[in-house]
Amino acid sequence: SSTRCAAWATSWKIRAGPRDPQGIARRRLRNRAAASILRPVNPSPAAPAPAAPSPPDYGALPLFPLELVLYPGGVLPLRIFELRYLDMVGRCHREGRPFGIVALSAGREVAQPAGPQEGGFAPEAFHFTGTLARIEQLSNPQPGLLEIWCRGEGRFRLHTVRRERNGLWVGMGEPLPQDPPMAVPSDLETLAYSLKAVLDRIDSEVRKQDATAESPPHHLDDCGWVANRWAELLPLELEAKQRLLEIDSPLLRLELAADWLDRLQREAKRSGS
Repeated sequence: SSTRCAAWATSWKIRAGPRDPQGIARRRLRNRAAASILRPVNPSPAAPAPAAPSPPDYGALPLFPLELVLYPGGVLPLRIFELRYLDMVGRCHREGRPFGIVALSAGREVAQPAGPQEGGFAPEAFHFTGTLARIEQLSNPQPGLLEIWCRGEGRFRLHTVRRERNGLWVGMGEPLPQDPPMAVPSDLETLAYSLKAVLDRIDSEVRKQDATAESPPHHLDDCGWVANRWAELLPLELEAKQRLLEIDSPLLRLELAADWLDRLQREAKRSGS
């Protein structure tokens, strides 16, 4: 289906307070987590301009099952080469409509053929809560390949899904409530400070490689935004990231992220002692 753009990967110290335990610095942030903090660089001059944004069609929402969780406000770079997604991405880009990112629970990102007796495609399963992805940039570096940058928008919940003949999944569902504006509580402000330090270091490293890279606004005073960025950065299992996405309360999401970060600190302290 796709592979995430492997622009770079490096190690960072993740700080949740004034102390920085040994061992955390060796944890690698995934490429997608780093990409979610940065705006895409200059698109290809040949890339067509996107259409004016249109609302999603929850009656026939094209789906992109991946081995990851996209959160609202995050950025996801993708390389598209499967026919089912080349057609879908091209149509969404022309019409200015988003598609849905859902996390796989069984199967592979790249469609696998079924056995010789069954025909068609091997089974795939995915979670029914996902995030809309709107294409911000698209380039066509060679025939049969698209490179896109998507921005996560609102969450949705699927009711039913169907698989078309070309293997593309299409769902019918409804939007979920957006996070209400909420300040970061005083007892969790250290997470906002720590996140700013991580983002600043990532920005600095990327600019060493590309001076034209730009950073989007950081909403460090918003509880939901801080919670979503930590959910992207923390080295959690896919199921844990999915559970965070499904939580409606941004405060609870941030509190759970703080708990996981504290647990990582304790583990790092034990391993370093």
